[in-house]
Amino acid sequence: MPTTFQIAEVAQRSGFTPATLRYYEDIGLLAPTSRTEAGYRLYDETSLERLRFIARAKQLGCSLDEVAELTTAWEGGRCAPVQERLRSTVEAKITDAHTQIAELTALAADLQRAAATLSTHPVDGPCDDTCGCTTDTTAPGPVSPGSSTSTAVPLIAKIDATAADTPGSEDEVPIACTLGAGEMATRLDEWNALLADTADLLQGVTARHQLDDGCLHLEFGPHSDVTEIARLAAAEQGCCRFFRFALVIDGRGIALEVHAPPDGQPVLTALFGTAA
Repeated sequence: MPTTFQIAEVAQRSGFTPATLRYYEDIGLLAPTSRTEAGYRLYDETSLERLRFIARAKQLGCSLDEVAELTTAWEGGRCAPVQERLRSTVEAKITDAHTQIAELTALAADLQRAAATLSTHPVDGPCDDTCGCTTDTTAPGPVSPGSSTSTAVPLIAKIDATAADTPGSEDEVPIACTLGAGEMATRLDEWNALLADTADLLQGVTARHQLDDGCLHLEFGPHSDVTEIARLAAAEQGCCRFFRFALVIDGRGIALEVHAPPDGQPVLTALFGTAA
């Protein structure tokens, strides 16, 4: 007789909450295989395999609609069509992520210019065209014919606490984290999942190199989630302001540079590892 599991055991084995499993049933993503005489949901090993596939698709950023399409292919029992459809979906998400990073990088540059203007002494009187409150005083002027406004450079998104802060060195930022114990444990789990070394060199950290200042240059596989790297770096800098991050995307691939002052080096090593 096939082994069956009630919803609490499925939740424990799969990592999905019972509420999520019931929601997946409501939207047709996962139905119990049967019910007990008392009406309790029962699932089997195939249900657990299906949930593992769903979890993987969600890990890759797929929406529930995309997950539903992928599970339809998965039900066919042949890997090749599933793998092809999943690869196509992931490649589209890589393009979207790069576009979002470019837009966020441009926004960060605009904000830094605005912060520099707004940090000057206030105008003695009403706002005018020089104070930065109503106009962009740093906007570039007209471009002369035949000139170019940019050159081909790698995309570099810097995330730090010093760009728009009051004057002072990064050494003045305390070596401290503002997260509570529970939040810190969750954050560590997120970093551990992102930084996991992989044998196939497609995702996760593929190499660690030491920078001249003793900090780390982390190289990621080409299928790594760039959006998640940027999100976690920004979140980490929000609670540990002594860190500075630079997300670099160029012809060599994806990399994250992590900098910390000398007193913060032990924390950097504990969280991100050491150079090989």
